[in-house]
Amino acid sequence: MQLFKPNRLQIVVILFAILAILIGYLFIKSPKAIDLTFYNELLSQQSIKSAKISGDEVILYTNKGIFTIAKDGISVSQLLWAAPVDVDRRSSVGEIISLALMFLLVFFCFLYFISPKRANNASNLTLKNAAVEGDGVFENIITPSASKLKFSDVAGIKSVKEELSEIVDFLKNPSLYQKMGVKLPRGVLLIGPPGVGKTMIAKAVAGEANVPFFYQSGASFVQIYVGMGAKRVRELFSVAKKNAPSIVFIDEIDAAGKARGGLRNDEREATLNQLLSEMDGFEDNSGVIVIAATNRLEMIDEALLRSGRFDRRIFVSLPDLHDREKIITAYLEDKKHTVSVNEIAKMSVGFSGAALSTLVNEAAINALRRNSKTVETEDFLAVRDKVLLGKKRLVIYSEKEKTIQAVYQAAKALCAYWFELDFDKISLVGDFTKEVDKEIESKSEIIAKIKVALSGIAASKIYFNETYSNSGEDLNKARRMASEMVERYAMGDRLLPMSSDVESVLTLSLDEVSKFLEGMKNPLDILISTLLEEESLTKDGIKEILGKIF
Repeated sequence: MQLFKPNRLQIVVILFAILAILIGYLFIKSPKAIDLTFYNELLSQQSIKSAKISGDEVILYTNKGIFTIAKDGISVSQLLWAAPVDVDRRSSVGEIISLALMFLLVFFCFLYFISPKRANNASNLTLKNAAVEGDGVFENIITPSASKLKFSDVAGIKSVKEELSEIVDFLKNPSLYQKMGVKLPRGVLLIGPPGVGKTMIAKAVAGEANVPFFYQSGASFVQIYVGMGAKRVRELFSVAKKNAPSIVFIDEIDAAGKARGGLRNDEREATLNQLLSEMDGFEDNSGVIVIAATNRLEMIDEALLRSGRFDRRIFVSLPDLHDREKIITAYLEDKKHTVSVNEIAKMSVGFSGAALSTLVNEAAINALRRNSKTVETEDFLAVRDKVLLGKKRLVIYSEKEKTIQAVYQAAKALCAYWFELDFDKISLVGDFTKEVDKEIESKSEIIAKIKVALSGIAASKIYFNETYSNSGEDLNKARRMASEMVERYAMGDRLLPMSSDVESVLTLSLDEVSKFLEGMKNPLDILISTLLEEESLTKDGIKEILGKIF
């Protein structure tokens, strides 16, 4: 018969259990202390069945429970008439024994924790924790996650899905490709601006292929201790290979894979060399695909980008009009609204997927602020600039400034409408033009945009014979468009531009828009009055006003 031999951990658990029982025995069942008034009430009601004198206290056993009172505060002789009284001489001895046992238990536990073997283990554990700085990726800690995300859950990015569908099929049916002698791609590099959904795409690949997903940030490999970053990489790939086929996703890989040279960093170079080794042909990573993401391709070391490591590079761009429509539709799915998804998509040019999520959420919050249960277009207009640029500074105009701004903005509204530049509305504090997604623009279209940008300056000259500081942003925009038109697209007077060509485009545009506004002074006066009264002009409103005049 084999005897039970408890290990050290079991011994400690047993000791602590005994300690808990002793503490419960001493304190949990302790009688409740009462005052003299309550004691006299118990005497008068003849509720005391028996009593026991224990040291300086008297323990009372009554119909209402067990109570205690100071011996010096009562008359013991009176108590003897009421109930039998016993003197407990063992309780103090029991308490002493219990306290002694508690002391011995604590002493043995102390010896256990400071024993040489335990101290060495604790020391090693401390060094390990210091080495990984609290968020280590040692083999016994690295655990894969199962992604439930599918391609159908990621709106837009149609071209990216097509690129990655082969990877998914490879992970699902590796034997089919191996029979054909096709090698599994070592890595896929997702390149794109922040917020376009690179991490979500990697999770969707893992979800579609139904394989383990290992997520690591590039910054987590960079350590102050030389060699620890390389150790992290080595152990990460070791666990990934044991769970093959699997996906290792390294976010912001430029933090660990920064180009070597310049200011030398031995730890960073050791980490990069280990990553190169793991992805190279000398290491058998069969069944493991590395998907990395970055928005700074120019900073990544060339050795990581060569063939055999990141075999595929996929550029994830900002969503186009159709992608934005799909993304906005997905985010509006659980919200009551009356908006045109196409209109919202058109006004959100340049928004990433993450920014569109914020835009929809902020619009819903704005609707609640209006005490409305329905999200409307005005909610999106109210928060669009806040999402792009942060909360806008409150603009407070004096009456004179309001008139100047009304003239400036009314001229822009009239020109934008007349030159067929699409916009939502123009108000005293800003305008909301729609940047149309166009790969090709004509010279006349760019000139029309320049004229609209300069129209406020021209109107200020006509009405006040003055130029104001509110034209700064539009003037810079006009200069930038004229410069690109002449220097980049050769749309000036010469194929090879001269320094005076940009000024010539701006001067000619300003003269033409000034003549146009002088000939349209009557409708412009009406638009100025309307803007002063209502503080905003919509495209349909301008069409209605001009329809009554012409």
